[in-house]
Amino acid sequence: MLPTPSKPLRYGPRRLLTACLVAAVLSGCASAPAPAVKGEPQRTEISSVPFYRGNANHSGSMALAAVLSQQGAPITPGLLDKALGLPEAAGSLDTGIPRVAREYGRVVYPLDKHLDALLSQVAAGYPVLVRYQEGSIWWSEPRYAVLIGYDRYKHRVLLRSGMHRRQLMSFDAFASAWAKDGSWAVLVQSPRQLPAQVDRKRWLQAADELARSGQEIAAKQALNSLGQ
Repeated sequence: MLPTPSKPLRYGPRRLLTACLVAAVLSGCASAPAPAVKGEPQRTEISSVPFYRGNANHSGSMALAAVLSQQGAPITPGLLDKALGLPEAAGSLDTGIPRVAREYGRVVYPLDKHLDALLSQVAAGYPVLVRYQEGSIWWSEPRYAVLIGYDRYKHRVLLRSGMHRRQLMSFDAFASAWAKDGSWAVLVQSPRQLPAQVDRKRWLQAADELARSGQEIAAKQALNSLGQ
């Protein structure tokens, strides 16, 4: 689990109010947790997601293998490299990953381009495949990773990424790096398991794409999950 936040200092009521007002001018009284959707935990971690270490050229196969393995598929990144065309096709994995995921009978469900949409899925126990820019102002490259946790008290997310089993990034740093690469984020979901706060139209479209890939049985299961 993510580290337990440290205990706050004890102030009298007047000193606490003054301190918070001063902090609000500087940072919005940052000691308060970011608001969560009702019923969601303030912090969580999906520890069952496997970790595969490797470089950026193979980050797509590592991220997809982690999600498929967590769902019980007997897979490793090496088995996915050829299917994804790596390392040559590293620049087109936003279409390659969904294509290969459907070959394993999974629904590829795109998420909205804001951080809370991702955190809601993680809160429900679903790891999220993301792509973000890793590096600095002098050098950067796209990185695929798996978002597996967050802590609203400390305003940070937790990723399986590259050489890091538990890479921590602040909300702002991740949102910025994620937006630089198009805010791409998807669930790779069992057809029997609906996402949190599912968008029916989006799920039906994803099921149709699954059927078009030749996975008619899995697509039917996805429709049944909606009660179609």
